[in-house]
Amino acid sequence: MKNVKLFSALLAFALMAVVAASGTAFAAKTIKLHHLNKDDPFDNPTGAMATVFKSLVEAGTNGSVMVQTFPSGQLGKDKDAVQQVKGGVIQSGIHSVGGFASVYPLIGILDIPFAFPNISKTYEVFDGPFGAKLAGDIEEKTGLHVLGFGDSGGFFHITNSKRPIHTPADMDGIKIRTMGLDTHKAIITAMGGQPAAISWSEVYTALQTGVADGQMNPIPIIAFAKFQEVQKYLTLTGHIFAPYVWAINNDFWNSLSDSEKEVVSYAAQSAIVAGRGMGRVIEASDRGLVELSKTMEVNTLTTEEKQAFKEAAVPEVKKLIVEKFGADGEELLNAFLEAVK
Repeated sequence: MKNVKLFSALLAFALMAVVAASGTAFAAKTIKLHHLNKDDPFDNPTGAMATVFKSLVEAGTNGSVMVQTFPSGQLGKDKDAVQQVKGGVIQSGIHSVGGFASVYPLIGILDIPFAFPNISKTYEVFDGPFGAKLAGDIEEKTGLHVLGFGDSGGFFHITNSKRPIHTPADMDGIKIRTMGLDTHKAIITAMGGQPAAISWSEVYTALQTGVADGQMNPIPIIAFAKFQEVQKYLTLTGHIFAPYVWAINNDFWNSLSDSEKEVVSYAAQSAIVAGRGMGRVIEASDRGLVELSKTMEVNTLTTEEKQAFKEAAVPEVKKLIVEKFGADGEELLNAFLEAVK
């Protein structure tokens, strides 16, 4: 009887040890994922990206890699979250170009106004050889592994509370919120406005109180941020495309097995496709431009009007890139311009 009890106790102890070891193995591979918006796959592109990524990673690795999302900037400003990814405090982040510029200023070379003829071309460029070149340069200069380039909601358009905008002269005296990128500030200045760099979390209040008169963002972001509540005019400029940069800590990446890396890679690519699709759906649905047009005056630029903005802005931004980034910037800029042809 004593032997039976001893055997049972040893068996129970062994089982507890196995369970504990399994739990430790699982806990050792958790991707803490930062993104800026709600964790709702039907509300915004990063919500869709995070949801799809979590599902595919956890299923595809059979639970050996888990994903914990931190939406709506819970971990701080985007530039701070990039540093957390770089330092290994968290494992991954879907970053705006403004936040990512804190570790990779060269991301500003993407800000040539009116570079893309249509949204499909952005996918071709960032999924193709140029995207691979950019990802390689980022990894070399920052030590971060790039999982891909997401869609922040499409092309940027300008809203404001002052007047309809059709020409650079119409921008005179209007304070437009931008990210902290020098290239974004240069675009607004060259197009006739006054740039005001304001953190994303403060934009709605800034527009509401008049700290800024307007801002620039894609239609889905304007809609889910409810800027129509504090803005009267929307001009469909479509002047830049600013991708999300999806990065993962390189040490964590290298800790994954080959099969886990494969799953994480295809999960990120699938998630990026989902985010792009959600952006297009929101744009076209009654949650996008249709909703905004109910309370905002929407103005579309003619070909001639768009050309006037292009002629004003493109030379100034190119000049800034060459002056600020030197030979490295010029080489990467030329590669980008060749890719968008």
